[in-house]
Amino acid sequence: MKQFLSIMLFIACSAPLYAQDCNTQLTGEVLDFHDKTPLEGAQVYIPKLQKTVITNSKGKFTFKNLCDGIYELEVSHFECTTRFLKVEVFGNTFKRITLEHHIEELDEVSVTGRKVRTTNSAQEQTITNGQLERYSSATLGDALKQVSGVSSLNTGATIVKPVIQGLNGSRVLVLNNGVRMQDMEWGDEHAPNVDINSAGKVTVVKGASALRYGGDAIGGVIVLEPLKTLAIDSLYGKTILSGSTNGRGGGITSELVKTYKSGWFLKGQGSFKRFGDLEAPDYVLSNTGVKEGAFSVSAGKRSFYEGWDAMYSFFNTEIGVLAASHIGNVDDLITAINSDEPLIIRDFTYDIGRPQQEVTHHLGRARYYKRFEGFGKLTLQYDFQRNERFEFDVNRRNNDNSAAIDLELTTHTAQADFVIDANSDYKIETGILYRYQDNFADPSTGVRRLIPDYTKNDAAIYLTGKYLLNDAIVIDAGFRYDYSKIDALKFYRNSRWIERGYQADFGDRIVEQLNTQLLVNPVFDFSNISATAGLKYNFNSGTEFLFNYALAQRAPNPAELFSDGLHHSAARIELGDLRIGKETSNKISLSLLHDYEHWGWEVSPYANFIADFILLEPTSTEFTIRGAFPVWEYRQTDARLLGVDASAYVNWSKHWKTNHQFSLVKGRDVGTDIPLINIPAANTKNRITYTHHDWHNLTLGLESQYVFRQNETPDDIDVFSPVTNENVLLAINTAPDAYHLLHFDAEIAFAMNNESNLKVRLAVNNLLDTNYRDYLNRQRYFADDLGRNISLQLKINY
Repeated sequence: MKQFLSIMLFIACSAPLYAQDCNTQLTGEVLDFHDKTPLEGAQVYIPKLQKTVITNSKGKFTFKNLCDGIYELEVSHFECTTRFLKVEVFGNTFKRITLEHHIEELDEVSVTGRKVRTTNSAQEQTITNGQLERYSSATLGDALKQVSGVSSLNTGATIVKPVIQGLNGSRVLVLNNGVRMQDMEWGDEHAPNVDINSAGKVTVVKGASALRYGGDAIGGVIVLEPLKTLAIDSLYGKTILSGSTNGRGGGITSELVKTYKSGWFLKGQGSFKRFGDLEAPDYVLSNTGVKEGAFSVSAGKRSFYEGWDAMYSFFNTEIGVLAASHIGNVDDLITAINSDEPLIIRDFTYDIGRPQQEVTHHLGRARYYKRFEGFGKLTLQYDFQRNERFEFDVNRRNNDNSAAIDLELTTHTAQADFVIDANSDYKIETGILYRYQDNFADPSTGVRRLIPDYTKNDAAIYLTGKYLLNDAIVIDAGFRYDYSKIDALKFYRNSRWIERGYQADFGDRIVEQLNTQLLVNPVFDFSNISATAGLKYNFNSGTEFLFNYALAQRAPNPAELFSDGLHHSAARIELGDLRIGKETSNKISLSLLHDYEHWGWEVSPYANFIADFILLEPTSTEFTIRGAFPVWEYRQTDARLLGVDASAYVNWSKHWKTNHQFSLVKGRDVGTDIPLINIPAANTKNRITYTHHDWHNLTLGLESQYVFRQNETPDDIDVFSPVTNENVLLAINTAPDAYHLLHFDAEIAFAMNNESNLKVRLAVNNLLDTNYRDYLNRQRYFADDLGRNISLQLKINY
């Protein structure tokens, strides 16, 4: 009986196994995610059964003799992201699977022979991660100067503003990790508040063709992007240490990234640098030290189909302003500008005294995206910024801790972007944006506020598209509308109000009349239209031709409208004008380039015609209780900028290579037929490089930089000298002489173990310790530029 029960139990338990159907078929097709074209040669693998099938010319596949159940599939294809998915198989089952086949859309991999561009027809250039790392203890502006057509407007060596084809400030948009920087970029001595070490690559778009970033980028767009994280289980990072002789300081930056195969990632990065007084070849540049710290954290989960991420960054810098640039009276100003040496030279120190500026920038961003099969991708983003700026004058009061300027700028931005890319022949992008901004100028400084309290509302909508006409021609076009409203509350001295003749136009905006001043509520709104159209043509010979036309309109910034008083770290009095309106740019740019097997070249001419161009120029001097300062006033005129950027390279042999660059821009005030102020001088760079990969990737480089004299400048101004009791010529616009610099660098790498390596780099800037002054350095009035600087950098990857 016991044996009989055992046999019956065995049969009962085994019955389902014998009854299970293992003749089921799983069929399906593998398609491109965007346009649903079949992918031939895709591999469909079932790990549980260790079976693999290959799709046919129609993207079809079949698995036979399967048992009912749930199976995990691994689907892969050349130049596609491998996809893992689970399929329920109960009876004959059909499954449609999509893969991302346009690998350039991932923006994660570099495709050999294909250059991924931010725009299709505009002039642009990208600085790679390896190139950026060389400037780990320098500034973004220093790194950008290696791009043809990009120079910098400096206040000494530590405050560096990018200049793109002759334009800077509010005309140059900086996009940091998907966020448009709002950091009071209107000041000549307000450098971008970004840590260059947080960027994986930087793209420079010359002109306003990248409409999705902004329609007012008359000069261009600088796009900083972090390195993409891959969906793999990994932990990696890097540390860079650097030290320099000039300034007797250095910096450290470190980064650590944790990634998971599931798409989760966590990233942290931090930097710190400290320098004392910098030095010209013959003397110390007193009070030019800098202290800077920054960090950022980000986390999220990404897949091709859906993802999110959030990041926060903190940036703080304390910068000394050359002591000799602040003077006591008109004759001291005349003497300082016309002198060969600064009037104040002290011993070297790490202390940062007055005049100085301290800036803190907080940035937070949250982003979500989702792709829709056969249609496109939706991205939603919110970002927050707070920029706090303190400027300290040479103090003539008992309160040593008070700032002369105390500004806090808070910005909230929400935007939505949608990309339609289902068809391989065309791509359409559209989006909307809203931004709210509040500026608070603390009145407790006891100093007349240069920029008043104001709120600002911005709204925008854009539409851009590209169309592949045939294998040789790509055309693109775009349109953008921006609305901006600014509502300010500002005090004007009665004398200034009358002097500027504001009563007739703005008398109705007076809120309150006090004894010696007026409280005024100026409100302005602007509607701006931007558009672009262009084409890219590839000749059969490999030559590429680009043409682009861009229309851009820019509303005046708060400084251009409201400036009224001493801008302390700029060491000048600045006067805005409430009558200033928007400026309109019409720019045409061309590019012709070719890459041969061992050499290549590119020539890029452009013409930019700007109606109602806003410029700031010196007009006189004025004596205040804080000293004598030149007066700079804003005005509008029609302007014309004509220029050309050219570059070439030659690979002479396996080890030797040369690179060559030349840039020229001519700026003209059409209304008065005089040169525009602060237009970069023509310059050329030539570099010879020796590399030997078998010798630990040894690289040796020697660069020659020649900057011509800027012969086209506005006239100097006459000022009254109390000492001589007569007018004298103040050489405030005269450009310094041409100069030639040599730079040397060497680099070598060593493997520390299977996962880590060490790279050592030695660089010598201004190798011959040449005395020179640069036309675009605002401290050229008072002192020579930097002397020789020897720097050593150690980079460890792990």
